Amino acid sequence: MPELRKDPVIGRWVIIATERASRPDQFSTQTHEAPPEKPCPFCEGQESQTPPEIYALRPKYTPANTAGWELRVVPSISPFLRIEGELERRGKGMYDMMNGIGAHEIIIETNQHIANMADLSEAQITKVITTYIGRMVDLEKDKRFKYALVFKNYGWSAGGGRIRHSRSQLIATPVNPKRVKEELIGARHYYDYHERCVFCDLIKQELESKDRLILDIDGFIAIAPFASRFPFEVWILPKQHSCDFISLDTNSRINLGRVIKQVLAKMKKGLNDPPYNYVIHTAPFRRAKEGYWKSIDYDYHWHIEIMPRLTRVAGFEWGTGFYICPLPPENAAKFLREVKD
Repeated sequence: MPELRKDPVIGRWVIIATERASRPDQFSTQTHEAPPEKPCPFCEGQESQTPPEIYALRPKYTPANTAGWELRVVPSISPFLRIEGELERRGKGMYDMMNGIGAHEIIIETNQHIANMADLSEAQITKVITTYIGRMVDLEKDKRFKYALVFKNYGWSAGGGRIRHSRSQLIATPVNPKRVKEELIGARHYYDYHERCVFCDLIKQELESKDRLILDIDGFIAIAPFASRFPFEVWILPKQHSCDFISLDTNSRINLGRVIKQVLAKMKKGLNDPPYNYVIHTAPFRRAKEGYWKSIDYDYHWHIEIMPRLTRVAGFEWGTGFYICPLPPENAAKFLREVKD
């Protein structure tokens, strides 16, 4: 019989369609055809094909925008939001508006033409994590911005485009995204009632039951969430409570790089290199204001959500807000646990 499951953070219901359930290994047979690849502007030696770099990890003797780098950050060539200008908040009748101000950056994760982050070394992934943190810290200084979202689109059907070079994106926004606000509100309500972090309680329960646990190493866990929206959805969470991704120390960055590498390698091997998206949900930028974000240091918990694109969202999902997942997360977790990466 199908199950309705409620997400403990935001209260969203999902349908685990057990009667439609596929075996985990059936998902690995799916193919995701992409059009022919374009010439790659992100490889070393093609620096003139991108906007001038904002940041690069390179030897001091190499000039900016030349070869010799390990990792680069450049502005998006077609940004969703632009950094120049003022917000100019205004109303038009009952509608609220502002200028499309923000930042849109591309983190080119390697100078080699490698498509999947799963194929980068743990050390290189750690450098990517450190770059995420550096860019978020820098953008926080701009008082026009309230939030910075790091995300990755890998594969054609996940929005990765025709250039198969490992990269992430960072977009800073002048408002807090609705999806993040739902988590912030849900976490605060749980804290107000229980005086505990909902994510910490979730981690404790998953470690005790182990039904949905994929990895538990180096201070991080990877789980298939109880109310998974998608087959093989994975969350990575730090076991030590923290609301800010940018607070990761050097050792924790190394450990997180190891966990990300293992999770993505399991997905690649077990699911035939599926397209996926991942997002990093962290606390918003906080400005000094009395009573503002009063308990966020205690009630929110940063985490990474990884979503393989193995099914499609259709009319019922769009019309109701319900997601339909054809694979119980317990089965997904068991399958990924057993994949030898």
